[in-house]
Amino acid sequence: MVALSLPKLPGEISVLQSLALDLRWTWSHEGDALWSYIDEELWERTHNPWIVLQSTPAARFDALACDKGFIEELSAFVAGRDRYLQTPGWFRETKEASLLGGVAYFSMEFGLGAALPLYAGGLGVLAGDFLKAASDLDVPIVGIGLLYQEGYFRQIVDSAGAQQEFYPYNDPASMPIEPVVLPGGGWLRIALELPGRIVQLRVWQVTIGRVKLYLLDSNDVLNTPPDRGITAKLYGGGAETRLMQEIVLGVAGWRVVETLHPEIEICHINEGHAAFAIIERARQLALKGNLDFWEALWATRAGNVFTTHTPVAAGFDQFHVDLLRKYLPYVEGVLAEQGIELADILALGRVNALDADEPFNMAYLAQRGSAICVGVSRLHGEFSRRIFQPLFPRWPSCEVPVAHITNGVHVPTWDSAEADQIWTESCGKERWRTPPNAHFENIVAVSDEELWTMRGKGRERTVHIARGHLAKQLRERGLDPEAVRTADTVLDANILTIGFARRFTEYKRTNLLLRDPDRLGRILLNERRPVQIVVAGKAHPADTAGKDMIRQWVDFARQPRFRRRVVFLEDYDLDLAQHLVQGVDVWINTPRRPWEACGTSGMKVLVNGGLNCSILDGWWDEAYDPDVGWAIGDGRGGSVNEVDARDAESLYETLETKIIPEFYDCDAAGIPRAWLQRIRNSMYELTSAFGSARMMKDYINMAYMPLAQAMRERLDDGYAKAKAMNAWSRTLHARWPTLHIGKPTINRNDAAWNVVVPVYLGEVPPSSVRVELFANAVAELAPEVILLHQEQAIPGTNNGYVYAGAFSASRPTDDYTVRVVADHPDAVLPLELPLIAWQR
Repeated sequence: MVALSLPKLPGEISVLQSLALDLRWTWSHEGDALWSYIDEELWERTHNPWIVLQSTPAARFDALACDKGFIEELSAFVAGRDRYLQTPGWFRETKEASLLGGVAYFSMEFGLGAALPLYAGGLGVLAGDFLKAASDLDVPIVGIGLLYQEGYFRQIVDSAGAQQEFYPYNDPASMPIEPVVLPGGGWLRIALELPGRIVQLRVWQVTIGRVKLYLLDSNDVLNTPPDRGITAKLYGGGAETRLMQEIVLGVAGWRVVETLHPEIEICHINEGHAAFAIIERARQLALKGNLDFWEALWATRAGNVFTTHTPVAAGFDQFHVDLLRKYLPYVEGVLAEQGIELADILALGRVNALDADEPFNMAYLAQRGSAICVGVSRLHGEFSRRIFQPLFPRWPSCEVPVAHITNGVHVPTWDSAEADQIWTESCGKERWRTPPNAHFENIVAVSDEELWTMRGKGRERTVHIARGHLAKQLRERGLDPEAVRTADTVLDANILTIGFARRFTEYKRTNLLLRDPDRLGRILLNERRPVQIVVAGKAHPADTAGKDMIRQWVDFARQPRFRRRVVFLEDYDLDLAQHLVQGVDVWINTPRRPWEACGTSGMKVLVNGGLNCSILDGWWDEAYDPDVGWAIGDGRGGSVNEVDARDAESLYETLETKIIPEFYDCDAAGIPRAWLQRIRNSMYELTSAFGSARMMKDYINMAYMPLAQAMRERLDDGYAKAKAMNAWSRTLHARWPTLHIGKPTINRNDAAWNVVVPVYLGEVPPSSVRVELFANAVAELAPEVILLHQEQAIPGTNNGYVYAGAFSASRPTDDYTVRVVADHPDAVLPLELPLIAWQR
């Protein structure tokens, strides 16, 4: 056990300890008020209740125990928490609840709050929102991640405008986490076989309402110094360190699941980092069920879900085969006893199993080892089908098995107190704890005056936070008090405020607004209709282009004439993000299409009445409507420079002719009625549609429930179905080359074409195939698949049959091709067996 030095709390307020360890306070305005009551300055500096409890003098706690106002506030908060935990949530009250044993959600990073800095960006924030939504909807999910000793870097911008990275130590004793203690006593440790030694991984737990997150930590005195550093930095070190981290996450992470939650049926891989969990899960079932590895993989794959967040193939983690040989010792141990060699495992992560030089691709392993793969927006799903095309040779890209479930944000994490009040009065306290429903239409009845007051308070708070943040930056840079005081005059709470905060990297084009600095200057300094911009974000330590974009914005903001209109805020994190999305009027996003997989930052302004102006990429491609925001660009192709020039022109023109005039078009009462109608439209149409409750329901309906059923079927009767499917797959794969297709005959019959084609199946059973006509998408015509029916055997042939069917004469016959594909009533095809043969 780690000694956690807390003062002894008086009995009347001893519940504070358990409250501090439940991260439900990260989305509770009442929680903010409670912790601020104890020590306002400390709370504002840390937003960490555990630090507040550790750092507050005993005398203060004695006083609080006698403070009637505090006791009433504490009692109300505890009562609300008890109701939340004890009242069944939405999913637990559905008839499907008893049919889902549980989900283990694996992610390399989790962004839950500033007190737990285990995230780098959007992937982690999405994972944190996912667990919060699981708690709100009462879905049986546990998270699996890593406890980083340093986490991702903290940012400082020096006097030259250059980003500097620092890695403060994450002291577990100062974080709201607990060791996992076994029933018989003792800290849970997971043993992991690495070359020549066994690494001990301590397991911690984080409580998020109804949900637990388990974190693996190699910083144990039982390990060697190098092994203690495996979980040192998030995305730190070279390929070897990254591989060890991903083995810890996947292999040791699944062992945590087996130890603490054997009832779990679904393994959800959030990005490919944790894909080794697929191998470990199959390996453990093989041992338990006396199966060979492939039979176990057929059984467990039915319960695996893979979410890909990567917009380009180059973004997938890949490892040289020599590292795999070194760090997968159990492949040569337990699996070797089952006749499985390293080459068999490597084939799961390669396009060409015979290419000794091809690296091992974690996303390929995740795709091949899961029953469903989803992208994180409609457009991302479309492009992901192209990325994974090499795994499905000769299959049309439209049939590559990648679906999409668009990301959503945990709305209560991102709303302001004023927005929370408006939504509560309109749609009820439980509004975000159920999937979208008709109650949300009540938000359209909120008056213009209420909405404009909410927006004004949010903007005022954002200005206040920005000034304080900037003053801190100036002090820490060593400027004199007079220079620091200049921060008190930056920004204006009464003018149009644009927010622009994200990772700085080339494809996000974070400097697009700076393409014509003189024009931007005229926009900002217009006396009648002024505009101000708040900018924040980090560049990866190795991303020189991203760092240069930061320097450009810092240089621009430091020009004396722009000092009051532009501010760059250092060290963008969850805490700062929450403040920005609550107050900015317009959130701008300028990625190079289609490189933004989803881009959830713009979703976070919706609940607060912020509006979006973005390239039609990621989520905005499916959310955009002229009544709810603005689109940038014309979608035409061209060189990078040509597209950037046109998109910059579109952005400037949209600001000058649409956004700015509408914001300042006020009536005699000083209220911009058209602007507020747009806000109302956006809040009603988009907030719940792009919330995490909707996202969670999609995962339940599209993935968790159908896969849990399929998983149970494959495990029933001594794994009979899994064994049979494995045998079917092996047999069909071996016999597939004996199949060929004859020349079809096509005749016109009124408004249809009739087709007859001889198919010689060779050694392939007719029950194992489907014979189809396929037409790919052409112009306005969608892809088309027409099933052909077996008519009669072909005399004098072995397993030859005539297949026939009809199709509309609205398309030319040359559009259609006969093909044969594998078919099985229980297999997920073509994912589990991508066999296909074409007539031409």
